[in-house]
Amino acid sequence: MYRTAHFVLYARNNDLPLARLGVVAAKRMAPRAVTRNTIKRVTRELFRQTALALPQVDCIVRLSKPVNSKSGPATNAKLKAELREELSQLFTFLLNATTFAGKPGNK
Repeated sequence: MYRTAHFVLYARNNDLPLARLGVVAAKRMAPRAVTRNTIKRVTRELFRQTALALPQVDCIVRLSKPVNSKSGPATNAKLKAELREELSQLFTFLLNATTFAGKPGNK
């Protein structure tokens, strides 16, 4: 598990020849659908850019802190830049990590 200001990354080994991604953006952390969709879109985009270099893992990226409130714009260039920076940190950690949790079912 690895944390940034707004995200938590969970990773677990898998038996597949590629890495897989799951994204969780809860409504209470990002009240607007536009914001949640932006978070998911940016996460998938960065994952695709690094997917070939990633180890064989299942990743879940979870939004753990509120991103913005209902006042102000739902998404903007500043928000996207901040998301990219934090998510890049997560995927860089994943590239450099050597051990992950075991396979599902193993403790």
